[in-house]
Formats: sequence, structure tokens, C-alpha cells
Amino acid sequence: MSDGSVQQQWQSQPAVPVLEEQRVGEILAAVPERGQWRYRPRRVGMLWRSRTLRVVAVFTVLALCGLVILALVRDQTGTQGFLVGLGLAVLPVPVLMTAFRWLDRVEPGPWRTMLFAFAWGACAAALVAILANSFATQWIASATADPGSADTLGATVIAPVVEESAKAAAVLLLFLFRRRDFNGIVDGVVVAGFAATGFAFTENILYLGNAFGEDQQTGSGFASVTVATFFVRAVMSPFAHPLFTVMTGIGVGLAASSARHQRVRRIVFPLLGLLLAMGMHALWNGSSTFGPYGFYIVYGLFMVPAFGLVTWLAIWSRQRGLRTLAIELPAYAAAGWLSPAEPFALASMRARGMARDAARQRHTAAATGSPYGHAYNPAHAPSYNPVGAAKLARAHGRAAARTVAEYESFATSLAFLRRQARHGTAGPDFAARELELLHHLWQRREVAGPALAYAAQATGRLRRPVHQPPRPYQGYGAYQTFGGHAPYPQPASPYGQQPYGAPPYSPSPYAGPPYNSPPYTGPAYGRSPYDPPPQP
Repeated sequence: MSDGSVQQQWQSQPAVPVLEEQRVGEILAAVPERGQWRYRPRRVGMLWRSRTLRVVAVFTVLALCGLVILALVRDQTGTQGFLVGLGLAVLPVPVLMTAFRWLDRVEPGPWRTMLFAFAWGACAAALVAILANSFATQWIASATADPGSADTLGATVIAPVVEESAKAAAVLLLFLFRRRDFNGIVDGVVVAGFAATGFAFTENILYLGNAFGEDQQTGSGFASVTVATFFVRAVMSPFAHPLFTVMTGIGVGLAASSARHQRVRRIVFPLLGLLLAMGMHALWNGSSTFGPYGFYIVYGLFMVPAFGLVTWLAIWSRQRGLRTLAIELPAYAAAGWLSPAEPFALASMRARGMARDAARQRHTAAATGSPYGHAYNPAHAPSYNPVGAAKLARAHGRAAARTVAEYESFATSLAFLRRQARHGTAGPDFAARELELLHHLWQRREVAGPALAYAAQATGRLRRPVHQPPRPYQGYGAYQTFGGHAPYPQPASPYGQQPYGAPPYSPSPYAGPPYNSPPYTGPAYGRSPYDPPPQP
């Protein structure tokens, strides 16, 4: 079609009036209110970007899976069997969760992450396992016409593959979408342990409920099958499922601690961990096929040593995390962000707890007696209420202990972040994250610094007294400037322009904290941090 014919066709169409510039104000004044709009903007992809919506959607799916799996278990065990199995299966859960949470005390992950892993194992993974195992066993039985062999094959081959894959999905999802919660082996072990604990909880309801049903049919009550099942699953081997899935967690933890350019390790380690988990699970399920003593042989010669080895590895990794604080934080102490005593205290869980207790006691004592922070004197406050003052004092003490705990958490994150930078695993936002952590530490150091210095000396980790840096500038605020300069000096080497870990690695990440005062040579913050409060 020629240009002339196009122009002729356009001229032959009816004329559409064009909005004149003079009428813009008149048209805009006639725009209806939002509630009367006939056309609304479409927000493509904006709905799923809402964090609240994602959280609600995930937990809604897990809740639906939980309702379905509980209905299936109740259908197989009956109402009485389900209630008995539920009551007995919940007993080992607090013990296992406490053990894994203790392991994660150095840098504890958020509870929502642990609860997601537990809910995934108890609901989603259990539902996938019970449906897939039942379908596969029935299919094998119908294909081979041998139900006995189908049950054996399903327990030793199908169940390990299906169950370990379903539990590993929780670890993989958190590794992909909550990457900052994974710093090494301990994080993988803890997440995998919570997921496996949830899975074992649901599975124990099924087994214990069926055992109770058998006892009801034979009239033996609790005397036989239920007690034996509870003893084997909840007393002898409550760690079985966590032990299997922890292999996957160790693989994911090793992948998390690998540098970004080590792509082979980041893929191979999780796969090796998953295969090892499947193999251990298959050996455990197949122990009954090795003869009348096969279970005891596998339990004594394999499961117990493997459990001891994994426990040792987890505790060693935990201690390695504490050593990371003693290695990385002195650089910030040398730059003036921390006192020289703080790295020693932060690298000891005993000193950490002592610092929190000391801060609570000191601030409670300082506030006890009157709302003015000193001993009660009727001349100063005739209407003083001692009961209210005691509550206020306890509140001050709790707030101080919470401040020290937050300081310890931020300092731990800072040490792990610096280690990631040295190993080349920190993200491109490393500098911003480091500045944010330093800002949080600086805001809390006046309360936490003396408590940690006291704990370092009281625990014997510091053999000689240390001198604290001077007090922070009283007018300091978030990202405030001093004399036209930013409060956080630009980092030297290797942060900023140089790649992470590039030699030479500077021991001081920053030129110093946001003040320019001569070193303070007196006691910590003007007096001993735990001297009695001054009397009026």
C-alpha cells in the first residue's frame, strides 16, 4: 500500500476532536472521583511482590497440607489412635528443637525460619511422602503380584528417596530465598534438623496410632505394641530422621560457605549430602531384612557412631563460629569501633550470658528506689511509690539486658559478614551491610561496652584491664555529619574498589569511629561500670 493511499484513507475517516490546550483545565476539573472510575490501572505482577501476601500464601498452603495429612492419619488410625499417637509423638519434639536451637546460639536464625522448616516437614513433606509411598507400593504390588516384596522395596528404596527429597526441599527453599540465614554448616544442620523433626512428628503419630489400634484389637492395651513402638522411635532413635536430613543440611552449608565462582562445589555438595541421606535412610529401613539381629547391628555399629560423628562436627562448627568472632572483630577494635575487651567476651557464650546478667543487675540497681535513678529520699519525692519503682527498675534491667543481647547479635553478624568478604562469598551490598551493622553497634555500645568488658575480665579471658575508647559524641545521630564529613569514613583496602579478599587485607576496615578525640585513659566510661550508683 502506497503512502498516498494511506493518507487518502486517513482523510476519509470521520474527524475525532482533539483536546485543545485551552480546555485542559476544564476537562481535568470534571474527572470523577476514584470510587467512580470506569477504568483502573492494572498492576501487573505487583500483588505477589507483597511480602505479607507471600507469607500468608505459604503458611496457608502449609496449613492446608497439615489438615489433609492429619485427616489421612486419622482415617488410618481412628480417632482414639490418632489422639494417643499425637500425645506420644509430641514428647520428643521439644527435646530435639531445644538441642538444635542450642546449636544455633552463636548466631541464632529467626524463629519464623525454624517454624517454616518444622511446618514444611510436618505438613508438606509428610503429605508428599504418604501419598507417593502409598502409590508406589501399590503400583509395585500390582505389577509384581507380590505384596511382600512390594512392601520391602517400598521401605528400602522408594521411601528413602521420596522422604529425603521432600525434607530437603525445605532446606533448599530457605537456601535460595533466605540466603543471608545460611553462613555455614551449623545453619544447614539446624534448618535440616527442624524440618526432619517436623516430619518425624507426623510419622510418629501414624506409627503410634496404628500400634495402639493393634493393641486395642488384641486387648493388650498399652502393654505390648504401643510401648515397644514408642521406645524404639522416641527413646532409642528420636534422632534418626534428623540424622538423615542433616546430611543434606551439611551439604547445603558447605555450598553456602563456598565462593561464588566455585559453582561445581555449590552444586555437588548438596547433591552428595542428599545421596548420603538417602543411603543412610535406606540402610536403616532395611535393617530388619538382615536377620533377627540386623536392627541391633545397624543401630550399634552404624547409627550410634554416625550420630556421634555428626554431633561432634556440629559442635566443632559452633566453636569455629565463636573463633570467627575472636579472629575478625579485633580489626574493628583496632579501628576504635569496639573496645579491646569486647572481642574476647563476644567469643565466649559464658561471657555473653554474664554480660547480659551484669547489665540487667546494674541498671536495675541504678533505677531501684526512685524514678530519679538513685536511692529513695522522701524529701526528693514525697509521693514516691516503691512498688511502681521496683517495676520500673526491673523494666530498666530487662531493657539493658536486651540491648546487650542485640549488641552481641549485631557483632556476631558483623564478624560473619567480614569472614564472608575474606572468602569471597559476600554480596555486592557488603559495604552497606557493614555500615548498617556498625551503626547499630555504635548506638548500643554505651550500655553493652562496659558489660562486655566486665564479663571479659570476670571470666578470665582478659588478663589485664583495658581502657575504653572515649564516649561517643552526644549529638551523634543516624548518618549525621560532623564538620561536613560523613560519620563513617570510607573503607580502606580491600572494601570499595578492590575485590573482596584482595591482598593486602587491611586489618582496619575503617579509619575510625565518628569522633576525633584523644584516647581515654581513665576507667571505663568515667568509672567502673558496676560500681554502686551515686547517692544524692
